[in-house]
Amino acid sequence: MKSLVTGGAGFIGSHLVEYLISKDHEVIVIDNLSTGRAQNLDLIRGNKNNVRFVRADVASGDIARYFEGVDYVFHLAALADVVPSIQNPLEYHRANVDGTVRVLEAARTHHVKKFIYTASSSCYGLPSLLPTPETAEIRLEHPYALTKHIGEQYVLHWGKIYHLPVVSLRLFNVYGPRSASAGSYGAVFGVFLAQKLHNKPFTVVGDGTQTRDFTYVTDVARAYYAAAESGCSGEIFNVGSGKTYSINRLVELLGGDKVYIPKRPGEPDCSLADISKIIKYLNWRPAVTFEQGVATLLENIDYWREAPLWTEDSIAEITRDWFRYLG
Repeated sequence: MKSLVTGGAGFIGSHLVEYLISKDHEVIVIDNLSTGRAQNLDLIRGNKNNVRFVRADVASGDIARYFEGVDYVFHLAALADVVPSIQNPLEYHRANVDGTVRVLEAARTHHVKKFIYTASSSCYGLPSLLPTPETAEIRLEHPYALTKHIGEQYVLHWGKIYHLPVVSLRLFNVYGPRSASAGSYGAVFGVFLAQKLHNKPFTVVGDGTQTRDFTYVTDVARAYYAAAESGCSGEIFNVGSGKTYSINRLVELLGGDKVYIPKRPGEPDCSLADISKIIKYLNWRPAVTFEQGVATLLENIDYWREAPLWTEDSIAEITRDWFRYLG
C-alpha cells in the first residue's frame, strides 16, 4: 500500500507515518515545515526506503504529481491554535481551506481509494451535550474552528459530488511525545512541560477545574488507519478517549507549583467525546490511559527544552486579542 500524509512532519502526522510504516506502507510526506519539524521524522530514518519527504506548501505548491499511485491520503497539514487564527484569519483560511481544496483535487484527479480529513472538536464550541456526539450543534467560536469546519464541509462535498471516498475525524485534545514545542501560545502540554523544565509554576487558566478529553497520539494514529481500512465513506467520527480530566489533575501528575491566570472567553468548561459511533463502525477504542500518557511525556521531557517559556505576563500579552474579540 502507498499512503500520502500531508503535515507528516508534525506532531500527529509523524506518529501516523510511524504507524503506517509498521503496517509496511510506502509513505510520501508533504510538509512545508512551518509548524512541523524534520526532527520528528528522525525515528523512522531506518525505513527511509519506504518514506519520501517532500518539502512543499499544500496551499500553493505543485503537489498533484505526488499523488500518483497513492491508495490513502491523510490530510493533516493545517495551522492550529486559537490566538494566531484571531490575529491572522486570512492566513488560516489559506492554509486550512484553500490547502484542503487543493489536496482534495489532487486526490480526486489520481483516484485515491480513501481520503481521511483531520477535523477539530473545536467545531462544537461550548457544547450543550456531554458526552458530545457527532450530531451536536456546530458552534464556531473563532477563526481556527471556522476554517477547520469549512474544510470538513469541502471534504464531505467532494465525497458527495465526485464520489471520492472520504472520512472526517474530529479530534479532541490530542497529546503525547513530539507535541508542539515552538511557535505561538497553544496547547497546554507544550506550555506546562517547558515550565516544568525551567522550574517555573504552571500557568493554570481559571480555577483549573475545567476538564478536557485528552487523547493519546498513538491511539489517534490507530484511528486514522482504522478509518482508511474501513468501508465507511461520507462519515464523521469523533476521536477521543471518552473520558475527561481536569487541568488540576494534569498539574498533579506533572508535579509542581501553579499560578492561576484569567479564564478565557469561548473555551468550554468541559470537552468529552461521545465515541460510541467510532467504536461501532470502526471497532476502534483508546488504549493508553491518561496516567500512562503523562508518564511517557515526563520520560521524554527533554524534547521541550527549546520550547518557548510562557509566563503570566507573556501569556497576558499574547492572548490580548483573544479577550478583545471573543470577550
